[in-house]
Amino acid sequence: MAASTILIVDDEPTNLHLLTSLLRSEYQVRAASSGESAMRAAMSEPRPDLVLLDVMMPGMDGYAVLEKLREDPLTRGIPVVFLTALVEAADEARGLQLGAADYITKPINPVVVLARVRTQLQAKQARDWMKDQNATLEAEVARRMAENDQTQFVTIRALAHLAETRDPETGNHINRTQGYVHLLALRLKEHPHFAAFLTPRNIDLLTKSAPLHDIGKVGIPDNILQKPGPLTPKEWEIMKTHSRLGSDAVDQAETDAETPLEFLALAKEIAHWHHEKWDGSGYPDGLAGESIPISARLMALADVFDALISPRVYKLPMSFAEARDIISAGRGKHFDPDVVDAFLASFDEFVAIAKKYREED
Repeated sequence: MAASTILIVDDEPTNLHLLTSLLRSEYQVRAASSGESAMRAAMSEPRPDLVLLDVMMPGMDGYAVLEKLREDPLTRGIPVVFLTALVEAADEARGLQLGAADYITKPINPVVVLARVRTQLQAKQARDWMKDQNATLEAEVARRMAENDQTQFVTIRALAHLAETRDPETGNHINRTQGYVHLLALRLKEHPHFAAFLTPRNIDLLTKSAPLHDIGKVGIPDNILQKPGPLTPKEWEIMKTHSRLGSDAVDQAETDAETPLEFLALAKEIAHWHHEKWDGSGYPDGLAGESIPISARLMALADVFDALISPRVYKLPMSFAEARDIISAGRGKHFDPDVVDAFLASFDEFVAIAKKYREED
């Protein structure tokens, strides 16, 4: 292991020579005879592990040097031991307040100097080791969090694509609706009715969860889900059960998890209530107004807009303008008025998302 580097700063050549002779058998020693040269030495390699700093020097004194060292991130962690003939308590207090690690009074006692130097270097080595350990731990935590996020993403997409295999005409539906929901959340995050909920964390979770809104369709029979024409009243009642089937499936997954997963809570809300309407005429529970979770309100508009502009075996796609007008007409009826306003303000961006993830011919 390389010897520690000590920077000695003193304007008296005799003191520099004495301290250098005392320390160079165990340490790499560098010397500076002024505050200005001390700063240059501290900023150059090899950077010192400890500074023995004279307080009383012409020009830039020890206090000024210490302040400069503490201001720079590259030198902030270097311990500084003052060398001083001052014995007043106020002088010592001033140095300690500025960040000095210790004081050695002149004339120096070699035994005291060696002991104080050794103590400060050992303390620095311990701090450096702890810093390295913390950095390693933080890197590992970040790696595991990223891995966990990726696992959640892949799991959600796999489940969402599983639902799509039952309804092949909606290939990019989850990409588009996810983009719409994220866009609405960003637009509304500072709105007084939404700010408390639409935190950066919840926006992230909401965006991740959006693809699971139709997961319940895996439980709908093919003859209903893929019927090329209007559903009978009885078939429509069966179709409407997909919201409960989806939320029940997510609820079961939540129950099976050893620890609660935030994104599953939002996924369950979205799956269960994204067909509710602002005026209370939706399903499955007939919720109205602010009783409908914000996550479901955003998903409701995103889902309807995408359904309107998408081709189906039983209908042609509407133009973006036609879909916009229908959404606008549903303000305060089907949709939360504030969400509609956010949609209208972001309409061009909605169109851009729709075009980016358009269905292949």
